[in-house]
Formats: sequence, structure tokens, C-alpha cells
Amino acid sequence: MNTSCIDGLRGVLAGHHQRRIIAGRVLGLGALVTLATALLTACTATRFAYNQAPTLSYWWIDRHVNLSETQGMKARADVDAFFQWHRRQELPVYANLLRQWQAMAVDNVSAAQACTQFEDIRQRLDRAAAETVEPFARLALQLSPEQLDHLKQRQARSNADFEKDFLRGSPEQRLNKRVDKAIDRSESFYGALSQEQRDLLRGLLQQSPFDPQRTHTERLRRQADLLQTVRDAQATPARAEQLVREHLARIRQSPAQGYDAYNEELVRTGCAQFATLHNSTSAEQRANAVRVLKTYENDVRTLSAQR
Repeated sequence: MNTSCIDGLRGVLAGHHQRRIIAGRVLGLGALVTLATALLTACTATRFAYNQAPTLSYWWIDRHVNLSETQGMKARADVDAFFQWHRRQELPVYANLLRQWQAMAVDNVSAAQACTQFEDIRQRLDRAAAETVEPFARLALQLSPEQLDHLKQRQARSNADFEKDFLRGSPEQRLNKRVDKAIDRSESFYGALSQEQRDLLRGLLQQSPFDPQRTHTERLRRQADLLQTVRDAQATPARAEQLVREHLARIRQSPAQGYDAYNEELVRTGCAQFATLHNSTSAEQRANAVRVLKTYENDVRTLSAQR
């Protein structure tokens, strides 16, 4: 399974569901935050994947809002500008994190150490999201009612996918899906897991406070918030950028009662889960993790040096 070490770490720490929330959280250029991170250190063809990220990101935007020719030209320019910034400013930070993780991988880690690393990634995502405010606001002002309807349809498809993955089937079937994905992510990092480690993962996920229905409700809130943000921006163009910042702030801290506490509980639990699994690994598995991380670091530094 192709996955990224950063996305894998985030997935193990916070749960697979969080990646889907982030991926659907902002319109157009805001999605580059997720795409940049997901493509940053793909397990295969790292440099090719990242170099193709501007094109893939543009396609993502176009699929969601069906850009006109004029909108498409500007969106391509904004996407390219974002990745030029990301390559110059963010990749060196990720490279340093990858080096830091290599040193950590050979020893046991605590839940607190894992959460510190997660928070570093979350701050980088917030930094990248801030970089998309101006182009996001500009695009929002250009969207027609038909394009907003198109976006709503894409949201509905995304929700159907989420329901298929997390809300259908028996509790045991849903757990099996999560376990399979967790094993794939972990083995891309450590190599083959023992049966004891697979059983450990299952037990950890069984104890997780993850509530797919609650998560789905938050997805719906964020999607409605996005559409309303676009409408409000079009009604008051002078406030467009501020409205986008407020939208992003409501993603970072949800107005839904109790959701932030629930989300932080998921993160804390995920940190403990990651530490527990890592501390069960053998010297050989940890050496494999170091090799994987070193490969990613080398690729990221090469990408960062390219202009």
C-alpha cells in the first residue's frame, strides 16, 4: 500500500478518520495543504509524486467546482505559487523533522513524545492553510451558483464514501477495516508485523474513543460552513479574506459543543496507541523505520533544493 510516512504517522496517531476530515475541510486551494503533505513523502516515486502535485491539485479543484477557462488559468497560477512557497519554506522543515524521527525511532517513545511530533505537523498544516487564504477568497468570489451546486454534489459523494468506510456493516466489520488499514500503514514503516503486534493493534483500536457518527456530523457542519463562507464572501467582498480566516479557525476549533474535547481525546489516545505499538517493535523493525525515514529525508532535501 502506498502511503506517506507523515500521513502514516498522523494516521496512527489520530486515526484514519481525521485524514478524511482534513481532506474535505476547505475549498480549492485550501485542499493543497492536505495534498502537499500527502504527496510530500510518498513511499514510492517520492520526487515524481511531489513534482506532479501542482497538476494533481489543480485537477482536484476543477473536479470540485468545475472551473471556467479564466478561473482555471488563475487557479493554475495560484497552485504553482503555493507549491513554490511550500518547496522553499516547508520542505526544509519536514526534512529536519524526518531526521529527528530517525533518532527517535531507535528507542522507545512515550505518548507525550508522540503527541509533540503530532503537534509539530498540525502547526505546519495550519501554516500552510494560512498561505491559501488570499487565493481561496479570490476564487470564492468568482464561483457561480451552478459551481456551488457542483461542489455540493462532490461533498455528497465524499460523504457517501465516508459512510461506506465507517458507518456501514456490523461493528466487527467496521473494526476489521480499520485494523487492516492500520496494519498496512504500520508495515509500510516497520516491515512485517508479528501476529502479536497485529493483535495488539486490534486491541488498541477496539479501545479507541473514535465515534464515526460524531465525526460524520462534524464533516457535515464543516461542509455547510464552507458553502456559507462562500456566500457570505460574495455578499461582502471586502471581508472575503477575513471570512476565510474565520472559516479556517472554525475548523481548528469547532463551534460544535464538545467536539474539540472529543478530537483532543482522539489525539491523546492515538499518541498512546502509536507509542505502544512502536515500543513493541524489534531492533530489526526499528532499523527498517530508520531506513524508510532516511530515504524520505534524502528525497525531501533533493526536492527542496530544486527550483
